[in-house]
Amino acid sequence: MPANNKKQDLERLFKQNRTWIKKVTEEDPDYFSRLVDQQNPEYLWIGCSDSRVPANQIVGLKPGEVFVHRNIANMVVHTDFNALSVIQFAIDRLKVKNIIVVGHYGCSGIEAAMNNARIGIADNWIRHIKDVHDKHNRELKHIQDDHARLDRLCELNVLEQVVNIGQTNIVQDAWSMGQDIAIHGCIYSLRDGVLRDLDTTVTDTNELNERYQKLLSK
Repeated sequence: MPANNKKQDLERLFKQNRTWIKKVTEEDPDYFSRLVDQQNPEYLWIGCSDSRVPANQIVGLKPGEVFVHRNIANMVVHTDFNALSVIQFAIDRLKVKNIIVVGHYGCSGIEAAMNNARIGIADNWIRHIKDVHDKHNRELKHIQDDHARLDRLCELNVLEQVVNIGQTNIVQDAWSMGQDIAIHGCIYSLRDGVLRDLDTTVTDTNELNERYQKLLSK
């Protein structure tokens, strides 16, 4: 595509930005002056990079009310310093009270892992999802419907990421010092827009393993 056409794509975003500014300042003249000093979120949202799952809009929160980290298939890997840095910043500096892992049904990253599809360099990342699949293979292989099996793997992946977060030194240290932090797991449906609680909430080290075992025994 010629460079001029690419430039037009960018210009469209600038135009929409100006339209948005006009709209929000007409509705709230102090919007930007207030926003400058308003990063005081209670929530850290760890979600998928999927463009159809926008954090603030789904839960009706304003800018400044939710701190967001996104990657393919909402993973928290213990060697991923990007995710770990976000978690530590959210806990130590922003003092968030809730960490929410938000998966979504029909996740293409999880589908690629389930079907052993080759994507490219992302295969190295998706390998972690395959580990989740292998860990729960006994349950998954008894689900005959492909869509139902994918949906269940999306749920199990959220559960595993809740555990991964709870096992980090960052969260363990915060809990040991009495910091009030809850980790939740939710799943979003593109079909109806509903965000569902997966009943994974944990608030301390002891509860982490108990909740995990309880959910798997259902």
